[in-house]
Amino acid sequence: MVIILKQKHEQRQLDNLLKWLSELNLKTTLVKGEQSTILGLIGDTSIVDIDMVKAIDIVESVKRIQEPFKAANRKFHPDDTIIDVAGRKTGGGNFTLIAGPCSIESREQILDIAVKVKSCGAAMLRGGAFKPRTSPYAFQGLRAEGLELLHEAKKETGLPIVTEIMNVNHIDMFTNVDVIQVGARNMQHFELLKELGRLDKPVLLKRGLANTIEELLMSAEYIMSGGNKNIILCERGIRTFETYTRNTLDLSAIPLLKELTHLPVVVDPSHATGISRLVKPMSLAAAAAGADGLIIEVHNDPAHALCDGAQSLTPESFADVVGSLNGILPALGKNEIVPKLG
Repeated sequence: MVIILKQKHEQRQLDNLLKWLSELNLKTTLVKGEQSTILGLIGDTSIVDIDMVKAIDIVESVKRIQEPFKAANRKFHPDDTIIDVAGRKTGGGNFTLIAGPCSIESREQILDIAVKVKSCGAAMLRGGAFKPRTSPYAFQGLRAEGLELLHEAKKETGLPIVTEIMNVNHIDMFTNVDVIQVGARNMQHFELLKELGRLDKPVLLKRGLANTIEELLMSAEYIMSGGNKNIILCERGIRTFETYTRNTLDLSAIPLLKELTHLPVVVDPSHATGISRLVKPMSLAAAAAGADGLIIEVHNDPAHALCDGAQSLTPESFADVVGSLNGILPALGKNEIVPKLG
């Protein structure tokens, strides 16, 4: 349930309303938007007499939210949420590029790629230290050593870092990670989501391989219900009967998510297609569909990558994608991608 307040109201009146709602064991969140002030209610709102609430002098209107996700709901928070990571903003008209290798393989590799993606305009550096793989015999990442190398690349370039967490027990190792990624396989790892909800750190939450949009939003709700509102949603393709691509990129999910939630939405065209030559057209399509950014895999030697080389772009190909994006972003009301030189 959301209560829309009149623009002019006394603090004393608001305090009395909040006290009454608290006595009904309801959690409240006050959101001051550009056009209106909204009071969101979470809990058993069936006990609330809507007519009684409407009769309160400072109340403009009352609406019930039918969807099971509340905190992530745009009805609850009409204005776009903007996630600020060290000055790099995602959402609200800000288009963000996150780029880097699928997995960190060596010091030379991650430093070289970090410098090159930054020169093209990447706002954040991605790199996998812990890698979930279908085969137990595949490269699983450098783990703690990979995190150290990622931190070194951050010091070298100034780029905030994004990397995937797989285990609740690893949270302390991610203290200095700027954005914690929850991969597709862990989208419904609810105990992990609860722990991430206790952090004051942005979380990039990927849609699961066979999960619905509502299930993605409910996973975001797990994090938000713990107090962490800093979430970036990621559409990375879903599993269908199609075999020509690794997954099927659900472009329709982008405008739907933008209608349903105030959280920013980025797209991963690399995992969605699994084919490097498809990354550029899908990147442009995602931007046109309303995405707030992209997370793209870039490798300095894709042919010899230890993980997902077939879907990785070279730095030169990445630069070409950025150039094409800059050609359409202004027409979409988004900022152009500017190289971070500082």
